[in-house]
Amino acid sequence: MPDNRTVRLIARPIGEPKAADFKIATEPLPPLNDGQVLIRNSYLSLDPAMRGWMNEGKSYIEPVRLGDVMRAGGVGEVVESRNPKFQVGDFVSGMAGVQTYCVSDGPGWTKVDPNLAPLTTYLNVLGMPGMTAYFGLLEVGQPKAGETVVVSGAVGAVGATVGQIAKIMGCRVVGIAGGAEKCRIAVEELGFDACIDYKNEDVRVGLKRDCPDGIDVYIDNVGGEILDIVLTRIRMKARIVICGAISQYNNTAPIKGPSNYLSLLVNRARMEGIVVFDWAPRYKEAAIAMGAWLREGRLKSKEHVEEGIDRFPEVLMKLFRGENFGKLVLKVG
Repeated sequence: MPDNRTVRLIARPIGEPKAADFKIATEPLPPLNDGQVLIRNSYLSLDPAMRGWMNEGKSYIEPVRLGDVMRAGGVGEVVESRNPKFQVGDFVSGMAGVQTYCVSDGPGWTKVDPNLAPLTTYLNVLGMPGMTAYFGLLEVGQPKAGETVVVSGAVGAVGATVGQIAKIMGCRVVGIAGGAEKCRIAVEELGFDACIDYKNEDVRVGLKRDCPDGIDVYIDNVGGEILDIVLTRIRMKARIVICGAISQYNNTAPIKGPSNYLSLLVNRARMEGIVVFDWAPRYKEAAIAMGAWLREGRLKSKEHVEEGIDRFPEVLMKLFRGENFGKLVLKVG
């Protein structure tokens, strides 16, 4: 059996994760038991949710235990199999962990076809971010043609897909992103109607300019002050979908909640969270729809690929510093 390069969580981060919170080592792989497969990971998904998984406490999923391989979705190739459902040479996607190889007994892993889409697409539009965008927008946000949809983190994995699907649904789409280049990508490459640069302009002014009639649907990926500002611009019966709150994940102080929440009452609006795993029985439905849009050129899957498993701690921080342009993916190498 080959050796396995692993990244294990050894300390609960306080504030931003740092290299000392992880142990990177080369470890032997055990021989396979009946029913197991050995997967050589090709690409790993780096997601803001990872920060929450490092914390101890009640959440929608168990925290990563200290000493365990850091949790991560991935896509790779079956290189040895003692499971009749998987053959050597199959490409599969599942919860791989931050490591070069993964041993699994099969559940939670699905076959993917690299001839239909690049492997990285299965970690983006055809993976958990795409599923979050699809169900968060269409099922929770329930946009109607002609409505105004605003999405923060507009060039991130979820935000980019949300904006494109909203355009397919006939909506006016306004993004919020950090920096002129990200706003350019949102408008010129992804087809948004407008994008507000929160780093270089007043979001209040931008929303008043780009959403003169107010906001019908807001897909929130950042939380904090931007969520609070958006609440001042919502329309009657607006829907706010909480996908994430990346601005708050590394806080050492209490989480900043929305002080303008009474706007929900005044506008008879609702705010609802989405956890993508709740929609697992319908992933296939979403994959079929988005796969068709990809083939038709109506939907783009934009990935930001970095390389080297030993670089995991530093690459992960690109998410929280806004340095990724598209879905952040780590090539195992």
